[in-house]
Amino acid sequence: MKIFQRLGIHTLFFSSQDKRLASSIKMIIGRKPLNLSLYRLALTPSSLGEETSQGFRISNERLEFLGDAVLGAVIAEHLFKKFPYRDEGFLTETRSKLVNRETLNEIGIKIGLKNTLEQVVSKRQFTGNKSLFGDILEAFLGAVYLDRGYRFTQRLIIQRILVHMDLDGMISTVTNYKSKIIEWSQKESKTIVFKVLQINGNQRFKEFVVELNVDGVSVSQGKGSTKKKAEQEASKNACEILKIAV
Repeated sequence: MKIFQRLGIHTLFFSSQDKRLASSIKMIIGRKPLNLSLYRLALTPSSLGEETSQGFRISNERLEFLGDAVLGAVIAEHLFKKFPYRDEGFLTETRSKLVNRETLNEIGIKIGLKNTLEQVVSKRQFTGNKSLFGDILEAFLGAVYLDRGYRFTQRLIIQRILVHMDLDGMISTVTNYKSKIIEWSQKESKTIVFKVLQINGNQRFKEFVVELNVDGVSVSQGKGSTKKKAEQEASKNACEILKIAV
């Protein structure tokens, strides 16, 4: 069967509906799908998933999990190479901004997943959340990874996904949470103190645990390989707890 797939012979047995779906997928990834069932599964939201006799719901959730991991790895490697002198905090924050649900949702629609989904769903009614196409995009990437391998998926993400991300714009908005919490404390006439609670590890590999106090009351904690990183994480957690806009 795999030989037939590589040669494209299996497409001779596609129904007209399968051929339309395969053509739509080719428009997105640049190649015909070798295993069409993977993509059909990727385009099956959980609300449309059928339940097996064992009580397992067949939907795109497992592929979404896989695609999320592959996307995260590719983006992480891309940022690691593009910014060789930026620290872990910057890389983590930038990756988080790039792969957030709102961004992925917009990209999923731009590359044609909405039209492709309609071919699978047809006239069936289902309930989709606000991040429907972002979730489907991740599941779709999981299908591509299983169908074509990591290198193919990596090129697809770089060439078809990253081009829709405003990397420079997102970098300019990477948040300095410590500055935010200091600015807030000055505006609200609060006294903030960062206190090192623990230093774990050895001389080469350290982990700092920092506590952030506001007017003498412990609000949050943060961990990091440096005191600065731990303070940033503690500040980020404090912004969430205190509902400070960032």
